[in-house]
Amino acid sequence: MFDTLSSRLDKVFASLRGRGRLTDADIDATAREIRVALLEADVALPVVRGFVAAVKERARGAEVSASLNPAQQVIKIVNEELVAILGGGTTTLRYAKTPPTVILLAGLQGTGKTTLAGKLGRWLKAQGHTPLLVAADLQRPNAVNQLQVVGARAGVEVFAPEPGNGVGDPVRVARDALAHAHRQVFDVVVVDTAGRLGVDEEMMRQAADIRDAVSPDEILFVLDAMIGQDAVATASAFADGVGFSGVVLTKLDGDARGGAALSVAQVTGRPIMFASTGEALDDFDVFHPERMASRILGMGDVLTLIEQAEKAFEAEQAEAMAAKMVASEFTLEDFLEQMLAVRKMGPIGNLLGMLPGMGQMKDQLAQVDDRDVDRVVAIIRSMTPTERRDPRILQASRKARVARGSGVTVTEVNQLLDRFAEARKMMRQMAGGMGMPGGMGRAKAASARKAAKKGKGASRKGNPAARAAQAKAQKSTAQERAAKGPALPDGMPDLSALMRQQDGFGGMPPRGPRGGR
Repeated sequence: MFDTLSSRLDKVFASLRGRGRLTDADIDATAREIRVALLEADVALPVVRGFVAAVKERARGAEVSASLNPAQQVIKIVNEELVAILGGGTTTLRYAKTPPTVILLAGLQGTGKTTLAGKLGRWLKAQGHTPLLVAADLQRPNAVNQLQVVGARAGVEVFAPEPGNGVGDPVRVARDALAHAHRQVFDVVVVDTAGRLGVDEEMMRQAADIRDAVSPDEILFVLDAMIGQDAVATASAFADGVGFSGVVLTKLDGDARGGAALSVAQVTGRPIMFASTGEALDDFDVFHPERMASRILGMGDVLTLIEQAEKAFEAEQAEAMAAKMVASEFTLEDFLEQMLAVRKMGPIGNLLGMLPGMGQMKDQLAQVDDRDVDRVVAIIRSMTPTERRDPRILQASRKARVARGSGVTVTEVNQLLDRFAEARKMMRQMAGGMGMPGGMGRAKAASARKAAKKGKGASRKGNPAARAAQAKAQKSTAQERAAKGPALPDGMPDLSALMRQQDGFGGMPPRGPRGGR
């Protein structure tokens, strides 16, 4: 969504880099360019004025004039001001002292309230809560049925006593849902309300009546980030008519200019609490202003990347994988597991875009195709378990069978095998002292491989006590190997190594004419 704004700001900062000092003329020119970039992104004019004035005032201050690198100081100022207009800091839900906590969703029709109710319910369940979704949108056709379907997919119960389609009293449904939650011990109640195509008196009155009936702890205004200045006007009208405590941005994965996201918190004085970045139920998370500002300025978002990796990779799995890498036992079966885990984290282009410095490679990232990863997965899955463990047995006839089974050419099978062989060679070099975390040298790596070979079926001592001591020593060695492998704290895999593997043989080259070597 912010690609255009990011590109414009990057050009502005590129003109500043390398200068020993900034004159007032330089600051004025930079401020004009930033102003144009924000207006083109459809940011509200009052927000643009305040932002540019703050940047100019701070850029003329001592923090820039006394700096050895004034251009970097200006970028720092812009980053801090972006964080400020996005809300300043992360805001979390307020839970009731006595359950259930009631969350009311409000907004126009078409903003994605019903789908978002399912996403929020799934997120709350992952946080250890027992949420209940309430179908209080009785106006829109099939809204009740849609919430039931979404709730089933999210694994969250739905309270829907009325069929909807214009039948039923939404205020009574909301009040009955609260009583049901008390009886069934649900600790969070999420009420999905009706929307309209535009702000009108009837809509405001119904939302206010539901609010008065259930006394919600949070009222979340669901805002479509793709509708620009109209979104800000609608949010202001809701703030005056019904009131809300936070904003949820939907459709942040769209191709609109993103002005609503940069304007709504400043204009309404309410924080952005959550963001929806896709159609899947997992494409939803807490909104972090500092991370969003960093991504807009092309600085990456490593913290979000790490959080996604922690969800996809289990600590024990990461340790076992690290031990295999050290002992040069990494197989295509292991690589398949890593590829599937990376795919669970989301589109590869989005993951790479979170890395620092990737903002200058937007064209290359746009060419990253997840179908290449799916093709690699299909090739490996078309092999037998024996072939995955030892790819050297893949002769011409076997390769032809694998190619037919995965719908690719023999050439592509060969390319995957070549890249996998290169990757294993690189892992052996790392284990031999060329970059393995923990400073493992060649002698230690050889010792680790020898110990791994022993554990597989080497001769065991005949004395039972000696055998027990040997088994204990082997277990200790395996734990040491895992600890010294390419893993970050808490068992999180080395993301840079993961991305190198993806770059090395995860993305296949353009498909050529069919045929083998």
